[in-house]
Amino acid sequence: MRDIALIGAGYWGKNLARVLSEAGRLAVICDPGLPAAEVAARHGVERVDSLDQILSDASIRAALVATPAVTHYEVTRQLLESGRDVFVEKPLSLRAHEARHLCTIAERERRVLMVGHLLQYHPGYVRLRQLAADGRLGKLQYVYSHRLNFGRIRTEENILWSFAPHDISMILGLAGQLPVRVGAIGHHSLSGDVADVTTTHFEFADGLRAHVFVSWLHPSKEQRLVVVGDRGMAVFDDTQPLAEKLIFYPYKVEWEGSAPQSIKGTPEPIEIDDAEPLRLEVEHFLERVEDRKTPRTDGEEGLRVIEVLNAAQADLDAARAAHALAEASRDRR
Repeated sequence: MRDIALIGAGYWGKNLARVLSEAGRLAVICDPGLPAAEVAARHGVERVDSLDQILSDASIRAALVATPAVTHYEVTRQLLESGRDVFVEKPLSLRAHEARHLCTIAERERRVLMVGHLLQYHPGYVRLRQLAADGRLGKLQYVYSHRLNFGRIRTEENILWSFAPHDISMILGLAGQLPVRVGAIGHHSLSGDVADVTTTHFEFADGLRAHVFVSWLHPSKEQRLVVVGDRGMAVFDDTQPLAEKLIFYPYKVEWEGSAPQSIKGTPEPIEIDDAEPLRLEVEHFLERVEDRKTPRTDGEEGLRVIEVLNAAQADLDAARAAHALAEASRDRR
């Protein structure tokens, strides 16, 4: 039954088109661009130019939104208000009040609202959360994530908003709480307006600390999440072969009097399923459309990530304002 519309078939949308088509659910693609016409032809579906054509089509039950982030709020709002369930790629919106409004609409209209935090569906991360829940890591003490590459550079959004949502989502999932403090620093190598390197630090009420380092000006690709507990550590490295993506380290520190002693065991590769995260994510959404249950990455989860991103962005903006003030002061001397 082809009853799902795809809004946006660009860089990432074409991947969603493939998975939806393979599931037999892709009905139509809404995107005025020539590349989208090629994607539609490849999957044997119609392409339309206007969102109004989707909103007026009673056969469309739900939609996946993969448009530029700045449009997510308005496109998702119209779809929800028209009675459609919506999957929207990260970030849910660029402002917390907009994300909160989308959650309110979804609740009022009894619609499924899901955010594309892809790594929440990665078998490696799912297994990592299970390790933490089972107590193998003990009390979590520190978490850090590096997402680095030299590749597609955006001009419409900075590296924080482009790369960090996935990592923030994973860290919040492990922490089970929002941070009580967020701080960020950034660097603008290519443009005065768009940060291409940022480091964001988090402090949680229970003592857990974390940081996220992201950059699109890095000579090699790195996608690594490290979790440190008082009974063990784990590394989820998505650039490694399947058998090495998740490694458990039975490392801990024991005290002999006032002297800390590092205790190391044998690293243990953790078996994970060989399944495509994107396929698992889309299947999860389709299941929620049918059973009406709350998605793992629902609107509220997306809102929490936006709140953290907004706090980090505010710190970046304050630092740049202070720098500009200092520069102006020097120029007046």
